[in-house]
Amino acid sequence: MTYSRTDINKSTIFRIRGELDALSAPELRPVLDHMIEEGRRDITVDLSDLRLIDSSGVGALVGLYKRVRAAGGAVRFVGVTAQPLVIFKMLRLDMVFGLPA
Repeated sequence: MTYSRTDINKSTIFRIRGELDALSAPELRPVLDHMIEEGRRDITVDLSDLRLIDSSGVGALVGLYKRVRAAGGAVRFVGVTAQPLVIFKMLRLDMVFGLPA
């Protein structure tokens, strides 16, 4: 897994590439925590290059979503395809995250 972050004024675009699983999610969690601690409240998570996600990865993204929403912000997920989209639909997160049908 690799990731990159672009801040544009108060908005953040966070791109995750590769595989977000039990091995890589612990590496990602402190990065997500740091964004929240910085007060980032408008976050777009680009998953267009994410090939695989497991329950640990889903947990990291749901945690980000819940914490930012609780602080009055918004998290959008874009570019969700292939296996990650199947997982999100199976868990009905596509409806929670507002993903297109």
